[in-house]
Amino acid sequence: MNEFEAPDQPRFTHEEAWAVGQQLVERCLVEGHGVTISIVLGSQRVFHAALPGTSADNDEWVARKIAVVRRFDRSSHAVFELHAKNDPDFLVHFGLTSAEYAPTGGAVPIRVNGSQVGVLAVSGLDSLSDHNLAIDALTASART
Repeated sequence: MNEFEAPDQPRFTHEEAWAVGQQLVERCLVEGHGVTISIVLGSQRVFHAALPGTSADNDEWVARKIAVVRRFDRSSHAVFELHAKNDPDFLVHFGLTSAEYAPTGGAVPIRVNGSQVGVLAVSGLDSLSDHNLAIDALTASART
């Protein structure tokens, strides 16, 4: 594991998605973070919460961040830091559009035994804060 990725989960089912999502919502409400949180397993969105202060734009941001994780099999923050940060035409080089992909922090692969089974995405704060919320949630989940 590195600062860009979360640890492997012992398992991650709909129940774990609900528990992780709910704990993250509770934390964000206490800390006053207006974020949208989305968790997908495979192609199915299994958890979604839009907290006060968010809009439909945040729904679009999480979808675009999730697309980055699925395409590159790494966190959206890692894709930004390792590629997009220094290459403004990064998406163009891969034949992608900013309407569908957002290489900015906040989406993290959910892995079981090294394989991506889903994605946790957060939108509403700055890029690094979104990323850190997602990493913290999955790190706490891996310990339980």
